[in-house]
Amino acid sequence: MLSPGSKGWINKYFDLIENKSIKASKKCPVGLSEKHFLHLLFGKSGIIFGYPSKRIFQSELDDKKWTADEKLRILLFESLLLVYQQKYGDVTYKKDEFVQSLLGFYAKHGNRSILKVFTFFMKESPDEKLESIFAKRTDIKFNLLENKWWVSSLSNVFVYLDVVLYHNYLHGENIDALDSHAEYAYNGLTAITLAAYSDGVLEDKEKALFDVFLASANLPDEFRDRALEHLRNGASFDDFTPLVQQNWLFKRFIIDLSFLTIFANHEAVNLEMEFLATLSQQLHVPENEMEESMVMIENFVLRNSDKIPFLSNANSYEKVYSSLSSRWGKVILRNKDKLTVELKESKELVSLIKKSTTQELSKEEKEMVKSQFMDIVKSMPALAIFMLPGGAILLPLILKMLPDLIPSAFKENEIDK
Repeated sequence: MLSPGSKGWINKYFDLIENKSIKASKKCPVGLSEKHFLHLLFGKSGIIFGYPSKRIFQSELDDKKWTADEKLRILLFESLLLVYQQKYGDVTYKKDEFVQSLLGFYAKHGNRSILKVFTFFMKESPDEKLESIFAKRTDIKFNLLENKWWVSSLSNVFVYLDVVLYHNYLHGENIDALDSHAEYAYNGLTAITLAAYSDGVLEDKEKALFDVFLASANLPDEFRDRALEHLRNGASFDDFTPLVQQNWLFKRFIIDLSFLTIFANHEAVNLEMEFLATLSQQLHVPENEMEESMVMIENFVLRNSDKIPFLSNANSYEKVYSSLSSRWGKVILRNKDKLTVELKESKELVSLIKKSTTQELSKEEKEMVKSQFMDIVKSMPALAIFMLPGGAILLPLILKMLPDLIPSAFKENEIDK
């Protein structure tokens, strides 16, 4: 099988693709842009926060014995592979091209630890050199956090920047930004600081989250000192650099970090919601994208609160779940008319939804509901999160609301019977 901690794992991974043990293929659903699709998948996987919650590609791989670093190593590799695949299609027979593409990317990367690989490991094969790079990208020592056992589940949380910058690299967008890795990381730290201070109180968990990100940023002194000064005295939106406005995926990352900082500790209070509204205006992010990011982060917190000690808080779990339910109620209401039309065309789904309001559905019926509902929401970008792995956590909320929200769809189908 595959062992990400041993030499030769990249070659082995592609061998598993050729043998169809791994299906390295994801298609962007109709109605979503490529960047939108990538962002939602990355949010589900956990790589946005440096936590390997779910692999990008489904396989039969047994990862029980993998370390957290090894799981993140594979997740980073698969995320970069997904970006490459969305640009160039099937990667089964493009292993060498992909490896060379990544080496070309990392040769221009501004992170200081990566440059050492090209200086001291010249005799390695392309695969081995790339494996050395991934090992360095996911092996971060948190010497300052030895007593903070509950953040140990987070690794190199800024590894997601590699994915954002690689997308730029492949599409020829803002290539000079590769030399600005530290500036991107600095902006991420600024977002965390702004979110932490948004309710007027810098709490221990928020300070610890900042420390984890600072440790993985590997910043030069200039940016490190500035980031620490902001943590001590607060920051303003003016402390963001122009890079924040130049990249859609990075803007969404800034939003995601802000939501995580707030929701990891508690449900957002009024002052924090006001901050988030101002942040969306400053970054020119529309309300529906803010709403989607909020749902994605709440979903991540709910799914991983029992796995990541940093997110563990029973009271917070109930509040986040309640907030998620309420927010999706509003989204469904806004899409009520379109859902009504779609449901009129799906008599079997309507029948099962009606049944679910009075009795428990069988496993097969639940799968049928899930499958047919996913087909419906493919035409509704606002509900795109349902189409991704893990999106079904929201399905019970929707099924509970549908009978009251769209009775016309049910009545019309009853007449047809």
